[in-house]
Amino acid sequence: MKKHSPEKMTKLEKIFGGNAQTITLEYLLKNRGKITYLSGIAEESGLSHSSVARMIESLLENDIVKEIKISKQTRTFALNEDNEITKLLIGFYKNVKNVS
Repeated sequence: MKKHSPEKMTKLEKIFGGNAQTITLEYLLKNRGKITYLSGIAEESGLSHSSVARMIESLLENDIVKEIKISKQTRTFALNEDNEITKLLIGFYKNVKNVS
């Protein structure tokens, strides 16, 4: 997992810490409206593929993320923006980003 200096930590990391779930969720929020895949999240976030896979499963179980079938071999995901919790998270993230 990437370790950021306090100056380079993202807003959510500063609030909730730099754990894998926060980092995965923030990646998805930043890339809202885009389809992504496990390896892409892992590469961009500095997390291991297995950590991202565990976090995605939790987010899928809570319907915050949806899996989009493109092929049998590649699992792709996007935020489930129809979910009420996801809507609240998006609003919270937007508000937190705007606070200095």
